[in-house]
Amino acid sequence: MMGSFSLMHWMVVLVLVLLLFGAGKLPSVMGDLAKGVKSFKSGLKDEDEPPSKALS
Repeated sequence: MMGSFSLMHWMVVLVLVLLLFGAGKLPSVMGDLAKGVKSFKSGLKDEDEPPSKALS
């Protein structure tokens, strides 16, 4: 099937990521990615909340 990814595809992707970033940099890259996702989610949550009382 063209649309599905097998275990071999994910292994190749993992090897490429390790070659590009190196094993030492990977935790910091993943930490930065997690911070970005958390920031994005909090931004979406803030938009959904109704505005509080206007300060006068």
